Amino acid sequence: MAKTVLIVEDEKPIIDILCFHLKRSGYEPLTATDGESGLALALGKTPDLILLDVMLPKMDGFTVCKAVRRENAAVPIIMLTAREDESDKVMGLDLGADDYITKPFSVKELLARVGANIRRTSVAREETVPADILVSGRLKVHTGRMEVSVDDSPVDLSQREYDLLLYLMNRAGAVVSREELMHKVWNFDYVGDLRVVDVAVRRLREKVEPTPAEPAYILTKRGIGYLFSGEVDA
Repeated sequence: MAKTVLIVEDEKPIIDILCFHLKRSGYEPLTATDGESGLALALGKTPDLILLDVMLPKMDGFTVCKAVRRENAAVPIIMLTAREDESDKVMGLDLGADDYITKPFSVKELLARVGANIRRTSVAREETVPADILVSGRLKVHTGRMEVSVDDSPVDLSQREYDLLLYLMNRAGAVVSREELMHKVWNFDYVGDLRVVDVAVRRLREKVEPTPAEPAYILTKRGIGYLFSGEVDA
């Protein structure tokens, strides 16, 4: 069955281009031209990925992204924006978007990101994971059920945040570069801005660290990447 990609975009020429190339690549596109109808389709049709414009009639992309994330932590969201303002990019990532791409964009690059994100989530849904429990201090990860808790209280992580935490814990004590995280967790090579990694780490710290501003688990190695500190018992 073809994977579905929801395009929420108010510019018809862009919709037409995206639909053409997505169909040619074997995807089934769904389209919405405003935020309200886009949100309804996102929640009603459960697409495999969402391409979400920032500037939309009726409801902006940031609001749509936030609303989708409340109901569906796993669906990949790629923000489309004509703006170069860094604050817009960071806001989208803060609200739960997996990535952003700035207009005008390369169709080849966009399709590569679509494919990588769909492959990652498909593997996470279908793969059989042995029932193991990783424990480090107050943090516990039940890999069989894909559940995370701190002091035995459940922590609600997105699929990306869970994958990021698990990757770092499995390499506890080793410094992992941003480029490696982008390749292994985001599942594609990324040239240029690695801010998506930094924002994802910050969001993860806010959920699992006792004091996010003074992290005990996920430490920054300035100029290199991140390190999971502490012993991990399996």
